[in-house]
Amino acid sequence: MKTDSNMGRFFDWLAKPMNQEDIDAWYLANNITPEYTELFRDFCISFLNLLNDTYLGDNFINTDTKVVMNEEQNRKHFKWCWNKTLENFDKEEINFVFDEKDYEFFENFFYEIFYNQDNEKIKKSIDNFFVELFDNNRKKTKSDIELFTDIYKTLERSLNI
Repeated sequence: MKTDSNMGRFFDWLAKPMNQEDIDAWYLANNITPEYTELFRDFCISFLNLLNDTYLGDNFINTDTKVVMNEEQNRKHFKWCWNKTLENFDKEEINFVFDEKDYEFFENFFYEIFYNQDNEKIKKSIDNFFVELFDNNRKKTKSDIELFTDIYKTLERSLNI
């Protein structure tokens, strides 16, 4: 019984919105800046827009002409979109250089939230998810701030200035 109580309190703690002072302290402790936040939001949304615009294999479409892509095709699609996004940012003289671990972080992350997502409504709301995640003025929960920080730090580590 005590375990259920502890789990309940843990989930409440994770889901409870943080106050702005705690968020500001978190940003300060993690060297999170508004300028990079905006850049990294733009990177994620640009990548996601390319993913959405070029993806042919939605499994939730129920028609005779449904295109179903296998895992290898999805991974190739991800890689093409990833490289195209890097190329587009490079044209603006914003260079990202990802090591294998950081590339795999994004590949696995997008594979779970995009390629394995069967619910069309959820899939179409992913861009809004990134807008909200990178919005410094929005209330955030502990889990929001941790996910934001993971993505931010991965992109920051890969930014080649």
